[in-house]
Amino acid sequence: MKKNKVDIVSLGCSKNLVDSESLMRQFIANGYTVEHDSEKPNGEIVVINTCGFIGDAKEESINTILQFVQAKKKRKIGKLLVMGCLSERYLEELKNEIPEVDKYYGKFNWKNVITDLGKSYQQDVALDRSITTPSHYAYLKISEGCDRTCAYCAIPLMTGKHRSRKMEEIVTEVQNLVAAGVKEFQVIAQDLTYYGIDLYKENRLAQLIEAISDVPGVERIRLHYAYPAHFPYDILRVMRERKNVCSYLDIALQHISDPMLKAMRRKVTKADTYELLKTIRAEVPGIHIRTTLLVGFPGETEQDFEELIQFVKDIRFERLGAFPYSEEDGTFAAEKYEDNVPADVKQARMDELMRVQENIAAEHSTQKVGQTLAVIIDREDEDFYIGRSEFDSPEVDPEVLVSKENELKIGEIYSVLITDSQPFELYGKVVN
Repeated sequence: MKKNKVDIVSLGCSKNLVDSESLMRQFIANGYTVEHDSEKPNGEIVVINTCGFIGDAKEESINTILQFVQAKKKRKIGKLLVMGCLSERYLEELKNEIPEVDKYYGKFNWKNVITDLGKSYQQDVALDRSITTPSHYAYLKISEGCDRTCAYCAIPLMTGKHRSRKMEEIVTEVQNLVAAGVKEFQVIAQDLTYYGIDLYKENRLAQLIEAISDVPGVERIRLHYAYPAHFPYDILRVMRERKNVCSYLDIALQHISDPMLKAMRRKVTKADTYELLKTIRAEVPGIHIRTTLLVGFPGETEQDFEELIQFVKDIRFERLGAFPYSEEDGTFAAEKYEDNVPADVKQARMDELMRVQENIAAEHSTQKVGQTLAVIIDREDEDFYIGRSEFDSPEVDPEVLVSKENELKIGEIYSVLITDSQPFELYGKVVN
């Protein structure tokens, strides 16, 4: 193992990644060499930032911990520390079941990692991060926690109540990141639509995005994880008026049938949802909407599912993800409902839903052939430069494969003529 080297392993969502990047910056400020998600970890210290969202994520986190326990036993690594959502939720159980870990931390006390090692938390770099994404884009977390009480969701059990960050602090972080070369920001929160209510007694998402948009050097802002209930309509004006705010919205809808929405405790109706989406499309022409849907929730009937399929056909989402319901300890659904949709039915419904969406995605892609899009280049492979339009978020959305007729720079934005398409990929060439 290498002296004064730290390996950070980050699991789960982009909100976790932001915490890992902040911790990395603190280690560097204290004189350590740091690697993120190294293929061959060999640090004097290893920190695993865990996810506890659903069953598969918990299993991945536990398996990763056990893998590093074995590495520690073989003296390939030194001290093993665990933080994040899984240990926030199951702290005592993990201590008892995997005592080989030197210390467990939750989601919010990770700053103690530094002080427990006898080092100082460096306040002067508190708003700095060691970016692990390509240097031209970063995730920007504007709040923690969630005040929703959705029946299926365990996230509030781990993250607690919604807590907005101060607007001035967020803008300062953006300025620091721009100075480091970042030009595209994925604005993230568990619930964007609650931003500011706790601090300012009113929703201030629109004002915040305007303030970020005003920072020189910010070329793209993309919004993730809005909710349909209490939607802040003023953000649509900002999208329409500000050129550097992408016509893109990630809004989790989960279902459309009124019985399911009520059982899920979503506090919206089918009519509300259709009206909201109609308004969004009217206010921001050309907007690309990403949503997430949940199939197989307790009590979901064939009629409920057919309504969901029809909803997807009606709205024709540009981007859509789905997952089958899994019962999570401590949630309202786990305590009140029987998980009575068989696993094979859940999977069949999931497969059918995604088949419908793939056809819709293919049609959306085909319509872009012949258009010229502004594409930011993320990386280069053997055959193509690979980038994204304003309608594509990293990791989850389609990419644009750009021919190598011209030499392009990573992180720059080019005008790209779309020449061909696949359901989840576009092909193009740079034009002047």
